[in-house]
Amino acid sequence: MPQPGLTRPRAALVGVLVTGGAVVLADLLARFAGTGPGPVEAVAEAFIDLTPSWLKELAIDLFGTNDKVALGVGIVVVMAALAVVAGLEERRRRYSGAMVVAFLGLLAAGATASRPDGGLVATWPVLAATAAGAMVLVALLAPARPVDAERAMRDRRTLDRRRLLQGAGLVTGAALVGAVVSRMTGAGTAAAGPPLALPDPAVPAPAPPPGADLGIEGLAPYRTPNPEFYRIDTAFFVPRVDPATWELRVHGMVEHEVRLTLDELLGEKLTEAWVTLCCVSNEVGGHLVGNASWLGLPVREVLARARPLPGADMVLSRSVDGFTASTPLEVLTDERNALLAVGMNGTELPPEHGYPVRLVVPGLYGFVSATKWVAELEVTRFADATAYWTDRGWSPRAPVKISSRIDVPRGGGDLAAGEVVVAGVAWAQHTGIAAVDVRVDDGEWRPAELADAVDVDTWRQWVYRWPAEPGKHSLEVRATGLDGVVQTGERAGVVPDGATGWHRVDVQVG
Repeated sequence: MPQPGLTRPRAALVGVLVTGGAVVLADLLARFAGTGPGPVEAVAEAFIDLTPSWLKELAIDLFGTNDKVALGVGIVVVMAALAVVAGLEERRRRYSGAMVVAFLGLLAAGATASRPDGGLVATWPVLAATAAGAMVLVALLAPARPVDAERAMRDRRTLDRRRLLQGAGLVTGAALVGAVVSRMTGAGTAAAGPPLALPDPAVPAPAPPPGADLGIEGLAPYRTPNPEFYRIDTAFFVPRVDPATWELRVHGMVEHEVRLTLDELLGEKLTEAWVTLCCVSNEVGGHLVGNASWLGLPVREVLARARPLPGADMVLSRSVDGFTASTPLEVLTDERNALLAVGMNGTELPPEHGYPVRLVVPGLYGFVSATKWVAELEVTRFADATAYWTDRGWSPRAPVKISSRIDVPRGGGDLAAGEVVVAGVAWAQHTGIAAVDVRVDDGEWRPAELADAVDVDTWRQWVYRWPAEPGKHSLEVRATGLDGVVQTGERAGVVPDGATGWHRVDVQVG
């Protein structure tokens, strides 16, 4: 039976306060003990791992690079709803709400144990906080034993207010302590690590000529600034890597295992290169693509020291958070600028882009090449090993497909009649762009003017000056590579190896 004098809203509030306090406590214990991820992080990353590809793509389509923010909000909402249920259940029947809290704790403990940096030992902070939360919930919602009915109601109201204030104070204090500790330790944030003393490149990248950037308003610049560079990965919280202890291990089908510290890497003769990266989740006309200058050690030099054995055809790269990518061995040993990158646009890598070291491989989609926070290269065979995304139905080999995009004018825009500037970017990494064509209303293809080329591994701007007449019109673009391949107009989705089709925008000319 419900306890006398205890309203449903108050019981629900108690459930939320207690559950929130247990989460904060578990996170603090995990951070202080160094046992691995906190409960929210573990649950979020386990959810990411278990989510089917179609749902991941839907999240990226809906939220873009804010997909993890949306996931975090969703987890908090679900957790709050279950916390309300816990409070209401404990009001209805003693210990039933505590069982809901215990169920949540066991789920979080299971998620923690499943993480690469977790395991059974890492579950004790979650289990301890869960036990404390369950006991506090029972204590706060325990029935009072007053002498008579009038006094029962008065004492119950006083007791309810006191318990709520005590519970709120306890949780608020814990949350404040947690926020301070999180800020001090950088847990769960993209706080920058210690700045790296990047050496000058032994092989500098060519300086882009003035004609490489057309300077058209609304057109993506040739160099994508670091804060604007897209981020798509499986890490709910950005891993915090200590550069003093970071080490790259190269092993597997090799004659000699190689280990490389960050100081050793920085002491090598490094190469700087312009490379455009593209996410396989980039839809036709999408913006999950960017161009930057990267500083790093060519991967082929490290693999040459390890001496891959005959029969090896793949390198399985691993991140510190357990993510893996399968990259063809020949791509990492040819003359392209596949780098163990430590710098991005003249600075050390931002944390969300792989600090202190990541892979950058021209010509391949990121999910089979661009491992962030890389810590391991295992030389193996495609027949013997699979990677994170290939286990989920994506292609193990994914060369970037030639693509083009219209940046201006925007679709749905109202334009004045006369000359209209139509401009965008086109890319065919490790091949290069030879031509871009534009057509209006399914008419003839007309050549666009190309910006100066810098490197075959980067995108190229283009512009077409259109004599626009009043009415509704559609604009389409296609690109041709230096290898003669013309971008196909056949529409295909991103799964399993990248989208195809011509980008189209519809405009109104007045």
